Parts: sequence; structure tokens; C-alpha cells
Amino acid sequence: MAEPPTDPDDDAVQANAHSVALMLTVKESGDIAAFEELVEIHQKAVIGTVAKMLGSPNEAEDIAQQVFVRIWKSASRYEPQAKFTTWMFTITRNLVFNEVRRRQRKPAVSLEEREDDFHQSAADSENIEPDRAALQHELERAVDQAIQDLPEKQRLAVILRRYEDMPYEEIGDVLKLSLAAVKSLLFRARTQLKENMKGYLEG
Repeated sequence: MAEPPTDPDDDAVQANAHSVALMLTVKESGDIAAFEELVEIHQKAVIGTVAKMLGSPNEAEDIAQQVFVRIWKSASRYEPQAKFTTWMFTITRNLVFNEVRRRQRKPAVSLEEREDDFHQSAADSENIEPDRAALQHELERAVDQAIQDLPEKQRLAVILRRYEDMPYEEIGDVLKLSLAAVKSLLFRARTQLKENMKGYLEG
């Protein structure tokens, strides 16, 4: 007999409950194993989000490490008043926005060089035809460039929505915005993305 389909919302609730339970264990007893499990569960999402914000996977790992250090240090003050990922991405937001602003004051490596670095490992690891790989790489670079050109709040909202499939309400909690403001922010971001991609799509 076939298993009944699982509800994605139920899975999300269970995943959050597990993360909250792990974090409360860290808070109450400083359990390193529980903290390591939290890192294992969430590090891919944090690194991916920071990499998309900054355009550099190498630097993303450094910022992600800072996120989890901050989580560890904040454990004693943790209260499960929101989803664990909301709390985690709020910490991520603060650190990555600080890094974005630091870069604006002191530009470092060029975006093109960071993009090459960002996509090299993915292209090398995939066994696809050279022509298809080149087109895919070109499209990825165009999308990344278009996202990079967005203001930081729009950029993070798009990344959380597109790559983390985060609900509007949670994006609002992370960015400290109302639901209506999030929808307006994403509408402006998508309009700007279409404008930023126009040259590539027409070409």
C-alpha cells in the first residue's frame, strides 16, 4: 500500500522543532554535539545565502563561520519566539550587511573575478557537454550580476525567496518589514532584475 503524501508544511514544522530543541539543548547545557548538528543542518543554507550576497564562496565560508560563532555566543540569551531559521538569518543579515557596507567603503576583488571563482567548482563538478556548460555558466553569471546590482535589502529578499523558498512573512521578520513592505520590495526587485537582465536576454 502506497504511503500517503507528506505535507511540506508538516516537514517544515518538524524541522523547525528539531532545530529549536537542539538550540535549547545548547543553551541549557552547552552541548557541543547538539551545536555541531545545528551547524551541519544549516551551514549550506547560510553559506549559499552569503555567497549569493557577496559573490564569493571563499569569503562566504568566513562569514558563515562568524554566524555560527555568534549563534554559539548568543545561546544563553536564546528564546524560541520565532522560527530558528528566522533568528539565524537575522544574525546572517547583520553580518552580511556589515560586510557589504565595508566593501562599498573599500572595494576588494572585482565582481568578475569573484563570479569566476563562484561558478568554477560547480562547472568542474558537473559532467555536461562543453557548449551547454558554457551557456549555463554565462546565464548563471548574468543572473548573479543582476542580483548583485540590487540594493542590499532587495538582494537578500530575492535570495531568501528564490533560493531558500522562504515565506514572505519570514522574510519580513528577517528584514524587520511588514508583509506589505516585503511584497513591495520583491516587486521592485523583480522589476529591476528584468531591467538588469534585458541586455543579456536581448543578446
